[in-house]
Amino acid sequence: MTRLILVRHGETLWNLERKYQGHSDIALTDKGLRQAKLVAERLNGEKVDAVYASDLSRALKTAECIAARHNLTVNVVPELREIKFGEWEGLNYEQITERWPGLLGKLWSTPDEIQIPGGETFHQLKERAYTAIKKIVDTHPGQTVVVVAHGGTIGTILCAMLDIHLNHVWSIRQDNTAVNIIDYYDGRPVINLINCVRHLVD
Repeated sequence: MTRLILVRHGETLWNLERKYQGHSDIALTDKGLRQAKLVAERLNGEKVDAVYASDLSRALKTAECIAARHNLTVNVVPELREIKFGEWEGLNYEQITERWPGLLGKLWSTPDEIQIPGGETFHQLKERAYTAIKKIVDTHPGQTVVVVAHGGTIGTILCAMLDIHLNHVWSIRQDNTAVNIIDYYDGRPVINLINCVRHLVD
């Protein structure tokens, strides 16, 4: 059995401000760093063989906290980045709605059917992210691997594993430092845990 542990990054300032981050490299807040340390403590009991992360600092720093507990270095995979929000990056809901009336609503209702201005489609995100995940899993047969990525990225990966339409991507909640566990049996993914943040409960 191969175990894949998918973790979303800790909180950033743009998370607080409800700004769309995408490929913008936004650092963790102090709270986000505490969250990263808490999820690292939670995973300390796992026998982790490798740690991977997106190259964006919010994911990379979260991954470094986890890797340090296991005396590992982080393998950086740019394909694990968040969806590219293009012209929407750095803007909040109200600003986007004002400039692109009606389009943001479609992002939530039918995300796989829109082209983000200057950005990616969710299909493009799924293709690059899920291809990267399959390569990682194939590289570590019988081992436990932690992958730190982003909410949209993890959502599309889980949609791919479940073979469900990408229009359901927002039905899979991903809080900051959420833990998702997938076990592979003869190459078949079995999802055991989704969006668990018990490590953040006081």
